[in-house]
Amino acid sequence: MAVKEGWTGRVYEDFEVGDVYRHPLGRTVLAADNVWFTLLSQNVNKIHFDSAYAAKTEFGKPLVDSTFTLALVTGQSTMDLSVNVMANLGWDEVRLPAPVFEGDTIYSESEVLETRESKSRPNVGIVTVRTRGFNQDGTVVITYRRTFMVYKRGHVPEYASARPRPEASA
Repeated sequence: MAVKEGWTGRVYEDFEVGDVYRHPLGRTVLAADNVWFTLLSQNVNKIHFDSAYAAKTEFGKPLVDSTFTLALVTGQSTMDLSVNVMANLGWDEVRLPAPVFEGDTIYSESEVLETRESKSRPNVGIVTVRTRGFNQDGTVVITYRRTFMVYKRGHVPEYASARPRPEASA
């Protein structure tokens, strides 16, 4: 039996301008996600958690907190983009062209726009991507540019899983 390491993420040298990563996991937004996120973030706009109020708006039902959408889509991209990130540098040009509702399933993809060496840290490079999140109908619900520092090959801190570990006993 061969033991194979799991995915350990991309490093700076793996990113090429023009590459598009279709992030594999979709996520259906639950009412609980929206309520919990508004509580955690202290967003007191009633349109996110008061169905009676939201019914009187042009949407007719609660909107999902837009910062939840940003967090979700960023999270979906982690496995392809940022497993080996040292630091996020920023989210720019965040746009929300369509609403997200409870029950929508969100998918995402990212295109590499720019890569460059870090001027201050020789162990990392800087990558900029454009990410799009879209719902089950293909409607784009969020776009943004994200810039992050990612470790170069040979400079990723050792993972706990990379250390020898005990074998399971029978």
